Amino acid sequence: MRMSQYFLPTLKEDPADAEVISHKLMIRAGMIRKLASGIYTYLPYGLKAIQRVEKIIREEMEKAGAIEVLMPSVQPKELWEESGRWNYYGKELLRFVDRAGRDFCYGPTHEEVITDLVRNNIRSYRDLPKNLFQIQTKFRDEIRPRFGVMRAREFIMKDGYSFDVDEESAERTYMKMFNAYCNIFKRCDLDFRAVEADTGNIGGSFSHEFMVIADSGEDTIFLCNHCNYAANREKTEVGEKIWHINKDEELQDIEKVYTPNKKTIEEVSNFLNVPTNKLVKTVIYLVDSVLHMVLVRGDREANEIKVKNYLKANEIRLATNDEIEKILGIPVGFMGPYKTSGIRIIADISLKGLKNFVTGANEVDYHLINANFNRDILVNEFADISEARDGDPCPRCENGKLYSKKGIEVGHIFKLGTKYSLSMRAFFLDEKGKEKPMIMGCYGIGVGRTIAAAIEQNHDRDGIIFPAPLAPYPIIIVPLDIKNQEIIDISNKLYNKFLDMGIDTLIDDRDERPGVKFKDADLIGIPYRINIGNSYKKDKKIEIIVRRTKEKIYLEYEEVINFIKNTF
Repeated sequence: MRMSQYFLPTLKEDPADAEVISHKLMIRAGMIRKLASGIYTYLPYGLKAIQRVEKIIREEMEKAGAIEVLMPSVQPKELWEESGRWNYYGKELLRFVDRAGRDFCYGPTHEEVITDLVRNNIRSYRDLPKNLFQIQTKFRDEIRPRFGVMRAREFIMKDGYSFDVDEESAERTYMKMFNAYCNIFKRCDLDFRAVEADTGNIGGSFSHEFMVIADSGEDTIFLCNHCNYAANREKTEVGEKIWHINKDEELQDIEKVYTPNKKTIEEVSNFLNVPTNKLVKTVIYLVDSVLHMVLVRGDREANEIKVKNYLKANEIRLATNDEIEKILGIPVGFMGPYKTSGIRIIADISLKGLKNFVTGANEVDYHLINANFNRDILVNEFADISEARDGDPCPRCENGKLYSKKGIEVGHIFKLGTKYSLSMRAFFLDEKGKEKPMIMGCYGIGVGRTIAAAIEQNHDRDGIIFPAPLAPYPIIIVPLDIKNQEIIDISNKLYNKFLDMGIDTLIDDRDERPGVKFKDADLIGIPYRINIGNSYKKDKKIEIIVRRTKEKIYLEYEEVINFIKNTF
C-alpha cells in the first residue's frame, strides 16, 4: 500500500480524553476514531490489525475442530426469557421494540441463539460433539466505558460454543479449547497467563481467563513462585495454611471494654494495642434482598464475588448504614457476631481456630476482647471468602508463595454444563433412545482487546511496537529522496518484490521530510523499516531498522530479499 493513497490520519499529540497508552496510541496511530461513548470506528490500519488476530483465531479454531458460523446480533426476548436472563442480565442488555411491538435485544453474547440453533437441528448422539464459533459484533451498555476499545460498549468478539454427550467428552473439548487458546496467544507473541476464574453472568461450573500481563491492567491475578498455579483475584484460594496464628494460646475470659469512638480496624487495633490479625471484622451484605453477616480477619478484606458464589446468589451488595441500624438495630462501627440472632453468619476460613480475638460488642463505644468461637460465638459456616495477598502460601503446592500481577483479560473459557440446555431443552437421544441434555462449553476472545493489550505490552516513548504476527504491515519502505529516480526505482522494485512474496508492505511515497516519515513509522509500530537514501547512492547499501531494538542493518538488494524471506 502506498501511503500517498492510504487513509492513515496520525496525530502528534495525545487525545485529551484518552487514559491508557493503548487508547492514546490507537488514536494517534490512526487506528480508531470515536463515534460516541464506547463506540469506535476502525480505520484501515486498525482494521488490518483486527484481521491479523482474526486470521490466527480462525486457523487455530479449525485445527481444534471448531466450525465457523455467523449468528444475528439482534435477538428476540423470548429466547432470553427461556434461559431466565431477560430480567437478570441487567441494564447492560440493550433492549428495544420493533415496529410490530416485539421485544428484542442487541446481543452482548450468544448462548441463547446458539442453543436454539442446535436444539432445532441436532437430536441424536451420533451428531455430537459439535463445536461452533463466530466472530461477531457485540454490544454491552457499560455504565462507564473507558480505555478506548479495552472497555467499549460495542466490540468485536470471537465466541464459540461446544455441545457434548457427557462430562468426559465435554472435558476433552474444554482442554482442546484451552490448548487452542494458548496457541492463539502464543502466536500473537503476547506474554500471557491462563488463570482460574469466576464464571460471572455467563454461569457454569468452571472457567479460565487468559490474561495479558501489563501494569495498566484492571484485573489482579495471583501466581505461585514455585508451581503453575494462577488465578484471578476473585478465584484465588485462601486455604488452611493461614489458620491458627495463635493456636497455642490459653483461652482467656471474654471482657467488654470501652473503646470511645473507635470504629475502624486501625483505630481499635491501636487503641487496644492488639495486632489487626487478632481482630474480627464484620461486614453486612444484602444478598438477594436478605441481610447476611460476613466475618473476616482484621488484616483481610472480604471478597464479594467469593461470598456471592458461596451463597449461590443472583445479586449482592454492601448494606447501607441505615439498613443495618434499622433492620438489625446494630450500631455501625461496633458490630459483631456476639449474641446476634436472626441473621445468617458466614466466617472466613482464616478465622477457624483463632483464639482470644477482638470483635464488636454491638453497643456504641464498646468492643469485646478475648472472644472465642464455640464458647462465646456460634458460627457453623466457615468458607473461603477473603482476598488473597502477596506472600500467602500457595494453595496447590507445599513450598510456593503467591505474588500478584496486573493483567488484561483477552480470553475466557467456561464449562457451562447444562445451564442453558436444561432451561432451553437442548436435548438429544442417546444410544438407548433416552432423552438427555447436552453438556455445553463457552469460549470467548475479545479481538479488539487483544490488539489493545498487545499495545499496552509493546510500546515505547516513540509509539507502538507491534509484535510481527499482529502488525498490519510488517514492513515499511521509506525512500528518503523522492526526487531521485534511482532511489524511487529501487524502492518500487523492492516494494513489488515483497508483494510478490505475499508480504503486506507499506511504502512511504509522500513528499515529506525524512524526519516526518521516521516519526510516523515509529508511531504506527511497523516491525521493520527499510530506508533507501544516501547509503544506497553511495555504495548500494540499504538500511534496515528493527523497530523493537533500534538495530541498524546495512545490506545490498539481494541480501535484503534473503533477510526478509528468512524473517517471515
